[in-house]
Formats: sequence, C-alpha cells, structure tokens
Amino acid sequence: MLAAPAALLLARAVSAQGGKMTLALHQNTSAGAGYRGSLEGWAKAGIRQVEVTSALLDEFLTTDSLAAARRVITDNGLTPVSGACGVTGIFEPNPGRAAALESFRKRCGQFRELGCTRIYSPTTATGTFTADDYKRGAENMREVADIARGSGLTMMAEAVRASTFVSTLPTLLRMTREANHPNMAPLFDFYHFYSGLSKLEDLDLVRPGEIGHVHFQDVPDLPRELLDNTTRIIPGDGVAPLTQILRTLAEKQYAGPLSVELFLPQFQKGDPYEVAREIRQKAEAVMRRARVM
Repeated sequence: MLAAPAALLLARAVSAQGGKMTLALHQNTSAGAGYRGSLEGWAKAGIRQVEVTSALLDEFLTTDSLAAARRVITDNGLTPVSGACGVTGIFEPNPGRAAALESFRKRCGQFRELGCTRIYSPTTATGTFTADDYKRGAENMREVADIARGSGLTMMAEAVRASTFVSTLPTLLRMTREANHPNMAPLFDFYHFYSGLSKLEDLDLVRPGEIGHVHFQDVPDLPRELLDNTTRIIPGDGVAPLTQILRTLAEKQYAGPLSVELFLPQFQKGDPYEVAREIRQKAEAVMRRARVM
C-alpha cells in the first residue's frame, strides 16, 4: 500500500512523457529553391522528414515525372510525412466545391505515389456562414476523408487564424469529431493557434491521440494586429510558450513530426542548406528543453 502512491506517480510521469517527436520541414519554408533544390539542400543539413507542397510539385512536373519526384525523395533518404494539397474550399459549403473535390481526388493519388501517409487543407474561407453551414461542414469533412481513404491517406484540416469558418482549436475539434471518420484528424498549427483567437486552455480540450499532425513555428514580439500569415519565425526566436505547448501535446499523446513552415523571404529565398541548418539548431534545442525528442 505504501508503494502504491509512488507507483502511481511513476505511471503518471510516464504518461506525461508521451511519445517522442521528430523535426520535419515544410516545403513552403524553402519555396524559392523549388522542389528538388529544397529537398536536396535539407537532406545535406541532416533533415530526414519533409512535408511536400502541391505548388512545388506541380512546377517540377512541368518538366519531369511523378516517378522522378519520388526518386528525389528516396535518393536523399527523406520520408514524406504529409502533403499540402493546394486545394481549398472543400470543407465549407460553396459553389465551387464540386470542382475542388475533383482536384483534391487527383492530388490524393499523386501524394500517395510520393509515399505520403497524410494530406491536409487549410480552412481559408472568407465568406459569411450560419450554424447550419457547420453541420454541413462536418458532412463535407466526412466526404473528403472518404476520398483520402481511397488513396490510403489520412485527411487533416488546419484552422487558419483569419478564417471566417474554422479559425480556432475548439471549432476544429468540434467539427472533426462530428465528422466522425477514422481518416479525418485535426492539424495543430503553433502559429495559427497562438497568434489567433484560441486560448492556451483550449489545449485541455484535446483528447489523447487526437492530433493528426503539427506545424511548428514561433510568434514574433509584435502587436497581434501586425501579425499575418508571413510573420511566423523559427521556433525559439519568438515569444510563444513553445515548451508549455509541446509538453501539453506530449501529455495528449502526440508522437509525430513537428513540421516547420515559414513564409518570410529570408527563409523562402535563402539557401536551403543554411536555412535548414539554422532551423534544426534552434528547433531541436526547444524540443530538448521540452523533453519531446
């Protein structure tokens, strides 16, 4: 009986440890280097997990094949952990949704050929919506997840801070749960979460194992009114409580990639090797402090 409290504390500590996380890079970060240039440069810097973007893939495919795109990944010892499908308007009700679904179906096939297991779309809606639209949105998520399942992929939705449809973690969790599909999961983005309307206590709403993928960035020390999609910075260079958030994600049993996605020209137009080297040095230091790697 005396040993029971100690055993309980140990069990809780093990549970809180969660799964270990790994560093990945999102191709938006080195968009200026192109599909091949970004991947080859990152590999030289020791990056092993990558997130593919549709824009760079499409540019590559104008002069080469999908098989060649796959070889760039495998020849450099990389693992594609997710893909940005480049298709929006598939969650919220809108007149162009049917055409968007056809584009999404094609993208699922391409990303599966590249070796991806996950695919996502951001919730970039700017229209005006009603309560009934959210019910329809959950049904739309279920339909999109069915398409992804047909290619052996898990579909994820990313709540965008400026979206008029899904901009907060509570709404994202509510909708993916209502979709109730094994191939549908929420994507947690550090920047959209901390710079937007979500609150730190919203993380308590996350169920164990619920988060499907994570985008990892920091928030600069600026008035929030000056923040936009481009102002995200390397983890460790800003003011977001990264360690606290990482520990909570670990307690919620997230064990997977932390994909660094940046848009500032200094990163996108920089040398991919140097950019990846800097990101790896700073991001992995944050991960070690949070005890998630």
